[in-house]
Formats: sequence, C-alpha cells, structure tokens
Amino acid sequence: MHTHHNALGLASALRPVQPVTLIRPLAARRAARFFVEKFLGRSLYAVKANPSPDLLKELWDSGITHYDVASIAEVRLVAETLPDAVLCFMHPVKAEEAIAEAYLRYGVRTFSLDTMEELEKIVTATGGATDLNLLVRIRVSSDHSKLSLAAKFGAEPDEMKALLIAARQAADALGICFHVGSQAMTPAAYAEAMERVRAAIVAAAVTVDIVDVGGGFPSSYPGMEPPPLTLYFETIHRAFEDLPISYSAELWCEPGRALCAEYASLVVRVEKRRGDTLYINDGAYGALFDAAHVGWRFPVKLLREPESEVRDMAFSFYGPTCDDLDHMAGPFLLPADVKAGDYLEIGMLGAYGCAMRTRFNGFGSDLTVVAEDEPMASLYLGDAEERAVPSNVVTL
Repeated sequence: MHTHHNALGLASALRPVQPVTLIRPLAARRAARFFVEKFLGRSLYAVKANPSPDLLKELWDSGITHYDVASIAEVRLVAETLPDAVLCFMHPVKAEEAIAEAYLRYGVRTFSLDTMEELEKIVTATGGATDLNLLVRIRVSSDHSKLSLAAKFGAEPDEMKALLIAARQAADALGICFHVGSQAMTPAAYAEAMERVRAAIVAAAVTVDIVDVGGGFPSSYPGMEPPPLTLYFETIHRAFEDLPISYSAELWCEPGRALCAEYASLVVRVEKRRGDTLYINDGAYGALFDAAHVGWRFPVKLLREPESEVRDMAFSFYGPTCDDLDHMAGPFLLPADVKAGDYLEIGMLGAYGCAMRTRFNGFGSDLTVVAEDEPMASLYLGDAEERAVPSNVVTL
C-alpha cells in the first residue's frame, strides 16, 4: 500500500482518475487508546461502522479486544482476522442458524435480545447453554441524536420486567443494553437512558451483571461539533455508579463512529461544473451514502497548489451514476473558482463511508493509500482549541 504525506501530495503525484480512499492508521490508534484509557469500562468496537480488516487490526493492536458483531458474516470476518478477539452478537433479531454457528463454531457467548421469542431462539440454538451473557435491549429516546435508532429495536419499559426475569433464569450473566441513536450531541442522552435502566432494574428486582450503553458517541462534522467525549464518559460513569447493581457489575459501550470516523477520507475529481453544482466521481452509491440520503455534511477542501484565494461559495454535488438520486445537497463550501479537473478531499468518511459502497453503474474504486497527516477534524487532539476544525474547513 502506497503512502503519501497528505491528500494534496497524492493528487499532485498520481492525478488519479478514480476516487482514492486515504486511511490514517494513527487516527484510529489514537481513538482506540482514548476509549481504552478514559472510558471506565469495556469498549466494544461496532464492526458495522467499518469492517476493514486493516482497521480491525489497528484497533486490536491499540487495546480493543471485544467486538460488537451484527451478523454471522461479521462474526466470521472478525474471527478470521482476529482469532483471539471476543465477539458479542448484539443484533436483537438473529437467525437461529446464525446463533448456533456463532456459539458452536466461534465461541460467541454474548447475545442481545428484545423479545421472549428471541430469548427462546437463543436458548434453543445453543442447546440450553448455561454459559451465556444475555443482554436485554430497552428502547430509549433518540431525541438528542442526529440519526434515530429508536424505532426498530428495544423492548418497551413495560415489557422489561418479564423479559429480565426470564433472561435471568437462562443467563450466566444478565445485562441491559440500549442505543441512544447515532451522533448523540449531548451527554444528557445517556443520563436519560440510564434512568430507564434504573427503573427496569427496580421493577424486575433482578441482579444485573452488565450495563451496556451502546454506541452513539459522536465525531466532529461541519455544523455538528460536540462537547468533549470525556464529558460523555463522566456522565455515564456517574449514572452507572448510582444504579442498584452489584459492585462487580461491568460497564460496556459500543463505539463505532467515534473509533473510525477520523480513520479515512476520500479524494475525488471534479468531472464537470454547472453553476453551483459539481459532478464528482464518487457519490450516493459509493462512500457518500450519508451525504445523499440523510443530508450529512462532511468537511471538504480544494486540493490545489498554490491555494485558491477566491472567496468560498456553497456547492452541491452529483455523483457519477445516471441516477438523479445520486445527489449530495450539502451545502459544501469551496472556493468559487473550483473547476473540472480539480481534486477535492472529503473528510471524516471512516465511519460508514467505506462500508456503504456499491458497484452501481460500474462505478467505484478500491484504491487505498496511507496518509501521514492529521484528519480534517478530531476529537482526540487535546483541548478544545486544538480540536477545532482546521481553518481550511468551513463550518456553519
């Protein structure tokens, strides 16, 4: 794999025809160490955010030993890549065959559930195993997050008592888990969710061994600059300490975006300009799914030397396919003189960007290059001033 100092160096040296993914292993290692050292519990990497084997190895080498897997394919991938990793099957709805394979072949002992039917399925598929960690998922609010995860999974509070009592009888270790939604913009999201956990424990009067606060830990994007992650950790830990649980209970979390967003960016070429619209060679069916379908605004910069001195203006993007839906509204602020043939870097695409790619219309590229510079934004560089988005990345 080739290495370049930064995106500008890559664009200048290679003049690539296809989009290029820039990966920054240092950023992934730094994020992993931050969670390992500062979160007072166990951090499970949510593999769905970016299943790259290279990234999995970087996280493992930096102290992440447990992995949140959501499918049997992810179980197989992580087991093959990291044979000593501990896998936790945290999708609340699983095929019985997937449960059996995970348990019997790959040694998975941790499963989540949110219904009696799923509990029965797990017990049956594992042959009535007595060494299971069973985590009951409770539905919580996603009001504080940019992407809701409140509709699809999670038992209602009035369903939790019966579920916890039944799971307690089948489990070696019983847990409660939840997910506040993706990109939670305030620690209050976790404080409010932990109040639901408290009420569920009190109502069921069971011994809870694991409390898993899930994912939702944010990264920094234009218009979405969250408070320091340490404030999230402090809020969670205070709430955990106040729960009616035993002194030996474990605290877990499942960061995905927060561990990998800074790991990758994308270098694209402008193929055409029409007014305030740029036609680029990646888009909604590539790494920019979120920019198109949920209106996510990623940091962008023009890769030109010398730098343009022209004032920025707002652009939207079209991707390379024939589909009108291949459109990213933005706004993306770039110098007003950007033109066909120019290269752009689009940052913070380590989370979900690579994972959501397709080959629709025959477009796409697997070309990956290591970059040695810092990501376009970071929550791990020290104090608030150091963590600010760089001056060449405009925020609104």
